Amino acid sequence: MNLELRHLKVVCAIAETGSVTKAASLLGLAQPALTAQLQRIERTLGGPLFERDRRGARPTALGELVLSRARVLLPAMKGLQDEAARLAGSGADESVMTRYRIGAIGGPVIGGMVHRLSEAQPDAQISTHASYYVEELATMVLAGKLDYAQVGVCGDAIPSADYGLVWQTIAVDGVCVLMPDDHPSAKGVEVDLAELADEQWVAGTGDGCFSDCFAAACARAGFTPKRMLETDIRGCVDMVESGLALAVCQPTFRPPAGLTHRPLQGAPLRWRQVLGWHPDSPAARVAPRLVGMAGEAYAEVAARNPLYIEWLEDHPQLGGVQLAAA
Repeated sequence: MNLELRHLKVVCAIAETGSVTKAASLLGLAQPALTAQLQRIERTLGGPLFERDRRGARPTALGELVLSRARVLLPAMKGLQDEAARLAGSGADESVMTRYRIGAIGGPVIGGMVHRLSEAQPDAQISTHASYYVEELATMVLAGKLDYAQVGVCGDAIPSADYGLVWQTIAVDGVCVLMPDDHPSAKGVEVDLAELADEQWVAGTGDGCFSDCFAAACARAGFTPKRMLETDIRGCVDMVESGLALAVCQPTFRPPAGLTHRPLQGAPLRWRQVLGWHPDSPAARVAPRLVGMAGEAYAEVAARNPLYIEWLEDHPQLGGVQLAAA
């Protein structure tokens, strides 16, 4: 493994907090994932960087050496990024770029963004990168490999500010249940989670807290859910079609024939669509334009689900940010 700046940020975070657990929270990572990352860093550098016991994590001699270098390199790289951004932006039209590199987890926004960009700038180079993981996309933006990350996160959360990115909310939706058309719970406008206590569940994979939040919502509804299965979107649809499970999904998801979805009563689970970029990059100047396109894309797709739009009238705090502000 080659040592990267993000690895130095991990070492600094552990040293500053004095704890791997606290550093994981600070960086928006799961504690096991950060521990595994630290172990890879230590193998690369040839020895332990911290002594860990009940009192926390304290740098070893090797750790102090790495920290001394990191505290020089990280500010220097930040300065380089600032200077490069200023130079790249000098004399340029601040309302456009000639190349757009957008990473996305999926959902209703990315397709509409690309369509609108292509119409507005036919000669622009537009590329996309797909991932299930917010951490991967945020790290790519931070490293300059992407200009924007369009991701979804659970509940009222925002991706960690320690990635160094700015995050703008596009929409906050109530999570829906994907089920067969003839399922008893498909008769109404919304679904009471408590009525689904005996169901098997499936959802898409990712690195967020959704599984934990789902279990907590079920507990509030009075039951413990069966273990949630994880797979890709096609696998989720296949399981619902076969009657093996119900799926959780976004209201903007277009179900195939024979399936439908309904929002959960009271919106106990929410899904936030956000767009992120580095504040010191050329992409920051164009970000308001991209945010507007993302909002338009969301509104266009949401309008295809009139039942959900009707449901939103009783939940004005949800929906697109413009709808919520109206």
